[in-house]
Amino acid sequence: MTSAGELFTLVRKGVGATHVHADAHKPFRFLLCGDPALLADFRALLLFGHGQEIPFDAPSTLETIDPARGATVVGRDARAVIFLARAGDLPGARLDLLQALHLPIFVLTVDPSVTVESHPSSAPGPAVIGEYIVPQIDRETLRVRFFPHLIERCKGIEVAVGRRFPPLREAVAAKLTRGAASSALKVAVASAVVDHVPVLGIVLGAVASAGDMVAITGIQIVLMMQIGATYGKDPDMQRIWELLPVVGGGFGWRALSRELAGFVPVAGIAIKGAIAYAGTIVVGEGAAFFYEHGRHMTAPQAAQLYDEKKRNAMLYAREMFDRFKRFGR
Repeated sequence: MTSAGELFTLVRKGVGATHVHADAHKPFRFLLCGDPALLADFRALLLFGHGQEIPFDAPSTLETIDPARGATVVGRDARAVIFLARAGDLPGARLDLLQALHLPIFVLTVDPSVTVESHPSSAPGPAVIGEYIVPQIDRETLRVRFFPHLIERCKGIEVAVGRRFPPLREAVAAKLTRGAASSALKVAVASAVVDHVPVLGIVLGAVASAGDMVAITGIQIVLMMQIGATYGKDPDMQRIWELLPVVGGGFGWRALSRELAGFVPVAGIAIKGAIAYAGTIVVGEGAAFFYEHGRHMTAPQAAQLYDEKKRNAMLYAREMFDRFKRFGR
């Protein structure tokens, strides 16, 4: 009853709503250059709403630049350079001029003859060139690697990017969900470790006393608001209540994890962390599914997703416990 009451208080106060609203309106720019026709296709793809409303300022965040003069137009809100090319264009391209901007450089090469797409293993860093070779510019092709890598270089502005560009919302929701799930796992493992490594009570007592259930639920509520804002919905009480059934399922998982942590001291810590992680993944993906399709994920779909993520999280949680244990010695 106490946990339910605390959850109600979190929701009633709209925890994190002001912060989420500010994140959704942060300024940013992507600098575009390269083949004019491909530039037009790329802009059209990002600005296509797929039936969803696009903020009026979305087009202004896509700025076409001349590589030879690019360094004179960059401000703090520029996050990446996207160079659109056709097969054979790169040998004559002055990408070295773009490197002077000290921004990640995403080269999107369109070659209709390719049968196997090519891409770097990770997103390019500042002044680093990463080439993505694809047969065409469309949502299904770019959602595999290009969009997720682009969002990886949008730290702190993910919600603002997703709000303006519907094709990027899936990648934004996935990144936000992974981050929240990792935070939930750490809270769960930290609170469980306090019971088994007494010296850590001094370091982690604040986390444990706050109550891991309320802390994790707070993480999940903020995640739902972030995903809602990504899909163009301002955070408000009505939408939180719409999505509460997604969080509600997490209470049963966390209650089970607490019992397991008590009966299986060491393995229970990993189980508790895995359940917090998997439960948060279900919350995030469930919220994104709701905004994409206008309905909740079915119980079998949620259960399958939860089981898959829990197995993966078990290994990570055990590693975290080992690190905490070494710290406590």
